[in-house]
Amino acid sequence: MVFAVLISIPMGTYSARHRNQPGDYGVMVLSQIGLAIPASGWNPLDSSLCRGSPLVSSGGFQSWTTAPLGALKSLLLPALSLGFVRAAVLTRMTRSSMLETLKEDYIRTARSKGVPERTVVYKHAFRNAVIPVLTIIGLQAGDLLAGAVIIENVFYLPGVGRLVFEAIGQRDLPVIQGVVFFIATMIVVMNFVIDVAYRALDPRIRYEITKEFSKRDETSSTLS
Repeated sequence: MVFAVLISIPMGTYSARHRNQPGDYGVMVLSQIGLAIPASGWNPLDSSLCRGSPLVSSGGFQSWTTAPLGALKSLLLPALSLGFVRAAVLTRMTRSSMLETLKEDYIRTARSKGVPERTVVYKHAFRNAVIPVLTIIGLQAGDLLAGAVIIENVFYLPGVGRLVFEAIGQRDLPVIQGVVFFIATMIVVMNFVIDVAYRALDPRIRYEITKEFSKRDETSSTLS
């Protein structure tokens, strides 16, 4: 997710700022390629580009306690393979959301006041445009926490997806139940984090859960 966010948000913002220009077309072509190639399709490309590099490991996983640097090397290529696919989706979402936000009246007002374009885009428009992108990031993070079965088997990583895959083959129902509960819990936690992030980005967002519960309590007490 770190790779996907670092790649997609700058590219999507740049594409929206330079709409219908060569840079915009280039970003759209790259994102379309990313959407067309699955995560497993990036494995040969990543391996060929990084072959012989001391920064990556082609397979296996070393323990974080014994070799933390080796663990990072083992995760670099899988993270790139998974990140490119998700970056393509986030790039298009960022571009679309930014284009919609740049049409708003307050953006037009800021420009008419002579506010620099970089300030208009990155200070006024970005905070509102990134809210729909956060929703997609939360969904993708939950999907990643559920495990990437193909990637984990290709790189021989001890991930959640590979654990479920082996448990299904061995009919180990307690392990499957435990993993499903873990995945459901993490998805709920991610949704909660995203909701909190909405409020931090846009102070206009208000949560009225407490008021709703208080109304229900008042109604129940009146009926009783």
